[in-house]
Amino acid sequence: MSTINLSIPMTLIQQLREKCKANPQRILFPESQDSRIVAAAIEICRLEIGVPILLVKDSTELTEKIPCEVEIVQQTDQELGEQCANQLFENRKHKGLSLEAARMAIDDRLLFASLLLRTGFADAAVSGSIATTASVIRAGLYGIGMPVGNSLVSSFFLMQFSDRCWTYADCAVVPNPSSDELATIAINAADNHRKLTGTEPRVAMLSFSTKGSAEHRDVEKVRAATQAIQKRRPDLAVDGELQFDAAILPSIASRKAPSSPVAGSANVFVFPTLDAGNISYKITERLGGAQAIGPIIQGLDKPFMDLSRGCSVEDIVNVAVIASAMTQSG
Repeated sequence: MSTINLSIPMTLIQQLREKCKANPQRILFPESQDSRIVAAAIEICRLEIGVPILLVKDSTELTEKIPCEVEIVQQTDQELGEQCANQLFENRKHKGLSLEAARMAIDDRLLFASLLLRTGFADAAVSGSIATTASVIRAGLYGIGMPVGNSLVSSFFLMQFSDRCWTYADCAVVPNPSSDELATIAINAADNHRKLTGTEPRVAMLSFSTKGSAEHRDVEKVRAATQAIQKRRPDLAVDGELQFDAAILPSIASRKAPSSPVAGSANVFVFPTLDAGNISYKITERLGGAQAIGPIIQGLDKPFMDLSRGCSVEDIVNVAVIASAMTQSG
C-alpha cells in the first residue's frame, strides 16, 4: 500500500466527528489481535463517535480489560457463522461455490467481517493494519459486493489545505482505467466529496489537453469519460478534457475554456491514469503543503476501509470517522 497520512486537520475532522456523534454508526474491526485496533476502539467509545465492535477468533484473544461499551463478537458464534456462510454462498454460488466451501472460507477474518456488513450486523468496517490492501479489497468484493450500477472499486484522497479541501481520484487502485471506468471513478469521487466535505463537487476530468488543444487517444478517453458522466449523472457539474491550470485558475480558464461550467473552480480532480494521480497527490502533499487523507476505498456497497500497516491509533480512529460519515447521506 502507498504511504498514508491521516493527520486530518481539526477543521475537517471535527466536522466529521460531530456528524458521527449525532448519528453513531456500528464500526467493525476484524483485526482485534492488533493492540492499536483495541486502543482505537476504546478511544472511539471515549469520544462517543461510534459503536466499535471487535471481531475475535475466540474469547481468549483479548488479554486486556475492554470497556463494556465496546462490543465483542466471536468468529466462532455459530448463528453468525451460519448467516455469513449462507450469505457467501448466495454471493458466489454462480461461480460454483458450495455451501460447505463457504463455511470453510469464512475462517478468514476479513471475509467474515465483510459478510457481517452485508447481513446488516454493522454499518462499516476498518481493516488493513495487518492485512494487505489486496486482501482488504478482495474480501470486500466477495462479501459486500458493489451497489447496482457500479462495476469498479477505486480510491480517492482528500487533499486538505488551510482554506479548502480537494478530492483526487484515483491515486491508489486502478492503473489504467478505461473511459467507462474513469466515469465511474469520477461519479463515486464526486458523491464522496459531497458527503465528507459538505461542499458541492465540481469535477475536472484532467488531461494534457484543454478542449481540443491536442489530439491523442488518451485525450479521447477523457472526453468519452466526460460524456459518459454527463449522460449517467446530468446533475453533476463536470467538464473535460481540462489541463490542471485551466481547472483551478480563473485567469487561465477564461482563455482556455471560457464556456466551461467548472474550469477555474474545480474541487474534484480525476486523473487519467494511476501514474498521474499518484504522482500528483504526492507533489501536492510534499511541495504544495496539503495534507493527504487517504487512500479511501470507494465503490463497495458499504464502507470497508483500508489502513496503512504502519498506522497509528489516531489514524485508525480517523479512518473510522471517515467510514462512519460515508454511511450517511448529506
